Amino acid sequence: MNRSLDLSRRHFLRAGAASTAVSVSGWLGNLARAADAARSKPGRACILLWMNGGPSQMDTWDPKPGHDNGGPVEGIGTKVPGVRISEHLPKLAARADKLAIIRGMSTKEADHGRGSYLLRTGRVPGGPIRYPTVGSFVGKELDRPDAELPCFVSVAPFRFLSPEAYGPGFLGPRYAPLVVAENSINDLNRGGQQDVARLLKVQDLDLPAGVSDTRGLARADFRDALDADFLADRPGPSGEGHRTAYRRANTLMRSAAVKAFDLTEEKDAIRDKYGRNLFGQGCLLARRLVERGVPFIEVTLSTVPGLNNGIGWDTHLDNFASVKKLCDVLDPAFAALLDDLADRGLLATTTVVWMGEFGRTPKINPQKGRDHWANSWSTVIAGGGIKGGQVVGQTSADGMEVKDRPVSVPDLLATVCKAVGLDPAKQNDSTIGRPIRLVEPTAAPIKEVLS
Repeated sequence: MNRSLDLSRRHFLRAGAASTAVSVSGWLGNLARAADAARSKPGRACILLWMNGGPSQMDTWDPKPGHDNGGPVEGIGTKVPGVRISEHLPKLAARADKLAIIRGMSTKEADHGRGSYLLRTGRVPGGPIRYPTVGSFVGKELDRPDAELPCFVSVAPFRFLSPEAYGPGFLGPRYAPLVVAENSINDLNRGGQQDVARLLKVQDLDLPAGVSDTRGLARADFRDALDADFLADRPGPSGEGHRTAYRRANTLMRSAAVKAFDLTEEKDAIRDKYGRNLFGQGCLLARRLVERGVPFIEVTLSTVPGLNNGIGWDTHLDNFASVKKLCDVLDPAFAALLDDLADRGLLATTTVVWMGEFGRTPKINPQKGRDHWANSWSTVIAGGGIKGGQVVGQTSADGMEVKDRPVSVPDLLATVCKAVGLDPAKQNDSTIGRPIRLVEPTAAPIKEVLS
């Protein structure tokens, strides 16, 4: 018999069987019901708070009041004696005992695209290998095969300047992020505000009008049969990755776990505490996803009302007013996230990372702004696996150089891996047949911040 006719006949028979008996025989129906039957128990997790554009260390975590480079920003005392941070972060100052502030970050990449790629993958861009972003490689290692939600969710990313920095690289589509609220900068309602509740819901989960659940399941089974035949002749990790991604997407469409994205289930007092804005509600969503077993969530702060350029921390102009607006959103959301995780017994198993692609120049430019700066800047780690209440590294009085305890990007990412219980030396096979470690072999975890 002609092979193409045989394939068509087999597919037709499979589709027919699925359409009449999918409720008892289809893999998708079984997976969906199994997922709905039990809520995932949270395990180790990581939340990345990504500050798109490169935040000013001088006006957040490493203020220099009294020096010409310090500008008008004052430092305030914190819960940790002797540690002072920006006056724009009073709520976080009161929770400094939970924070490990890394003031000795130093790289050579002060371009948005290259800096983002380095911070998010641990590698300098270039060469034949497409490296996975941190959410993909950490999510992969912490993922569970029976999970009803993806292992990596990205909230409000701004990927325009460095798309490769946000992708799964050689790990394939199986570990790509589920993205919500992307391209939301100018997505305003009639009142000129962002419709946050709508933006944070997963799009395209509903079946087309006129398509019943039974018919939708039959279509999914039919597609899976086509994939199976294709992979029988063309086996490989890429095809399997696509098939797995489609299966999990279809499972999500029919899973009760998708209710995690419905923030109206939360009390108004909790929502108000985080802040009724995209970043604040994104942080609340991150907590809800951790509760449901998602191992990696990133929430991007790239814009606030009156600062809608998508790279809000890129403060070449009017730095001080812009940073204050951003911190007015950051401070309550970050603080509420720490409190909420702690209140629910999740902070001990959830590592929270605050970072951007680089810092800003200590010297203030003629436009009252700060430009790109990679030589000496700050990141913050808190929560699971981390000893808070300390500062690691010290910059000079003018902020121009790291005077004590420089930290590289591989060092930082190795620390994150250790904090969530992973071995940074763990290897994955790349698309060129070469095993690649999670983090570069030169990495040295910051031992003093690991609990």
